[in-house]
Amino acid sequence: MSILNFLNVSCAIPKVHLAQPMENANEIIKCLKKDKVSQIVVFPELAITGYTCGDLFFQTTLLDKALEALEKIVKYSDKDNKLIIVGLPFSYESRLYNVAAVIQKGKLLGLVPKIFLPDNQEYYEKRWFDSGAGIEGEVNFDNYKVPLTSSILFKDRNNPEIKVGIEICEDLWAPNPPSTQLANEGAIIIANPSASNETITKNEYREQLISQQSARLNVAYLYSSCGFGESTQDLVFSGDAIIAEKGIILAESERFLLENQIVKAQIDPEILIHDRRVQASYKDSKTNEKLAEVDIDLELTDVQTREFSKNPFVPNNTEDRDKRSKEILDIQSFGLGTRASKIGDDTNLVLGISGGLDSTLALIVAKQTCDKFGWSPDKIKAVTMPGFGTTDRTYQNAINLIKEIGADFREIPIRESVKQHLKDLNHPLDQKDTVYENSQARERMQILMDLANQVNGIVVGTGDLSELALGWATYNGDHMSMYGVNADVPKTLVRYLVRYYADNSEENLKKILYDILDTPVSPELLPPDEEGKIEQKTEEKIGPYELHDFFLFHHLRNGYSPRKIFAIAKETFKGDYTDEEILKWLKTFYSRFFSQQFKRSTLPDGPKVGSVSLSPRGDWRMPTDVSSQIWREELEVLEKQMNKKLELI
Repeated sequence: MSILNFLNVSCAIPKVHLAQPMENANEIIKCLKKDKVSQIVVFPELAITGYTCGDLFFQTTLLDKALEALEKIVKYSDKDNKLIIVGLPFSYESRLYNVAAVIQKGKLLGLVPKIFLPDNQEYYEKRWFDSGAGIEGEVNFDNYKVPLTSSILFKDRNNPEIKVGIEICEDLWAPNPPSTQLANEGAIIIANPSASNETITKNEYREQLISQQSARLNVAYLYSSCGFGESTQDLVFSGDAIIAEKGIILAESERFLLENQIVKAQIDPEILIHDRRVQASYKDSKTNEKLAEVDIDLELTDVQTREFSKNPFVPNNTEDRDKRSKEILDIQSFGLGTRASKIGDDTNLVLGISGGLDSTLALIVAKQTCDKFGWSPDKIKAVTMPGFGTTDRTYQNAINLIKEIGADFREIPIRESVKQHLKDLNHPLDQKDTVYENSQARERMQILMDLANQVNGIVVGTGDLSELALGWATYNGDHMSMYGVNADVPKTLVRYLVRYYADNSEENLKKILYDILDTPVSPELLPPDEEGKIEQKTEEKIGPYELHDFFLFHHLRNGYSPRKIFAIAKETFKGDYTDEEILKWLKTFYSRFFSQQFKRSTLPDGPKVGSVSLSPRGDWRMPTDVSSQIWREELEVLEKQMNKKLELI
C-alpha cells in the first residue's frame, strides 16, 4: 500500500509528583489536552509513579494507586484518538514489572515489560523489578484481556505497514536491543519511555545512540525521559526527549525545564517503508518468530508541517558543509588518483575546460589529486576549445583558471573543424539545430580522446549528476570520458564545492572562481547575443537546477510519487516558484529522466560520493525502453486538478 501522508508524533515530559500517581495522571492528561495534533504520544518510564520511588515500589498502596491512575488515563483517552504510551510499575503473578502501557480510544491495548534492567553504579532496578524477557502473560483489565509481553507490535488497522514497537530505557543500551527484533519483524516506529539521569557528556552520547539506532534500523525513534520532580537525592534527571528518523534528529527537548514540555515532530512513514524495501539486510535478518500484533488506529495527515531542505544534497550547517565538501573532494581525488596510478605512474589527466562550473570542479579535483599523490600539476593537460558559442568571459576564465592551477595549458579552437564537418554533412551553418549543437560537443570529445592517446593520458569527465538525471549531455560527446569524477555530484553541490574551494584559495584564484560561480550555466553551443553575452542559458531551457535536484533526491532516495514530490515542493519553495512553475518543471524532470536512460546505461566509471547515484553498475538499474506512462498519468491528474482550481478562481 502506498502511504502518502505524514504522522504527527510527540514526546511529553510532565512534571513528576513523586509517589503520587493521581497527581501524575493529571499532569499526563494536561499534556494530552495541550497536544492537539499528535497521533502518538510517548511519556517517560514509570511516569505514573515517578522513577525514583525506590523501595516504595514494593508497597501495595503505591501499586494500587498506579492502577487507579492508569484507569483514569485510559478513561480520558476515550475522548482522544491518540496512541498513548506511558510507564508504570505493574504486578503480575507475584512479580513486579517495569512496563509501558499502550492506550487508545478508552482501551488498554497492551503492557510491554522492560527486558534489560540496569543493576550497576547508580541503578538498582533488579532490586525491585523482574525482567520481561520471554513473558507471554495476559491480565484482566476492566473486564477484558490485555496482553503482557515484550514480543508485540501495534499495527495500524488502515495502513498495516505502519507498526509500532516498544523498548524501555536500558533496553536501548543493551548489546542486543529489543528494537532490533521489533524492526526486523516490521516496526517502523520505536517508542522508548525512559529515565536517564544526567552526567557530563551523557546527553551527547544519548543523542548519538538514538540517532544511530534510528539509522541502523530505518525507524522513527521516539524517546522520552523524565525530568523535574524526580528525586535529586543522588541523581539529576533533566527531562530529555528526542525524536529521530533514519539518523536525523527531528526534534529535541530543552533540558532542565521546570514545567511540562511537549516535543513534536512530523515523521514520514513512506520514507521508512521505502528504505525497508530497498535494504536487503532486512530480508536476511527476519526471523521465523512471529510477534503478537494488536490493531491501532492512526490518522495520517496531509497537512505538512515538516520542513524539507531546498537543497537536500547540501548540508544546512556551514560547519557540516565544509566538512562534507572536504570529504567529497577527497573521495573524488582519491578515486581519480588511484585509477591513474593503476594505469601507470606516467598517466596524464586530460580535461576540457570551458570556464563553467562542472569543468572547474573537475580541474579542482585533478589539482587535489596531484597534490595528494605528489604529482606535478603539469600532469594535468587542460584544454580550452573555443567554439561558436564561447563568450569572452568564459574563455578568459578558462585560461586564467588553468594557468593559476599550474596545469599544462593548451588551446585548440574547434570552429573551423566543425564548419568542415557540417559542410561534409551538407548541413547549413545557419541552421542552429541539434546537429549544429552536438557536432561541437562531439568534436571537443574527439580532440580530448585523441590527445589522451597522444600524451598517454585518460580523459577526465566533467558531467554532473543533475545533467545525467536530465540527459543534458551529448551522447558520445561530453557524456563520455574515461573516468567521470563529477558523476555523483548534483549541480547544487557542484556550486557549493567550487565555492568552498574558492573560499580557501589565494586571492587571484579566488577571484577567478567567484566569477565562474556568477556566470550563468550554459553549454555555450549557440552564438552569444549582440552584446557578446551568453545566449543559451540551461535553466531557462530545462528549468532551475535547485528544483530538479530536489525532485531527483526525493524520486530516487525516498521513492516518492510525483504527487507527493509536487506537494512537498509547493510548501518548500513557496514564494520562490508558483505552483504552475513547479508542475511544469516536474513534468520536464520525469519526461527527461525516463527518456534519457540510454545515456546513463553507458556511463564511464566514476567515484560514488553520496546516497543518490545513477551508475548503471551501482545504485540505479532501469531498462532503457521502460514506459513512463503511470508517472505521466499522475502528473496529468495533478494538472487537471490545478486547472480546475484556476477556473474556479
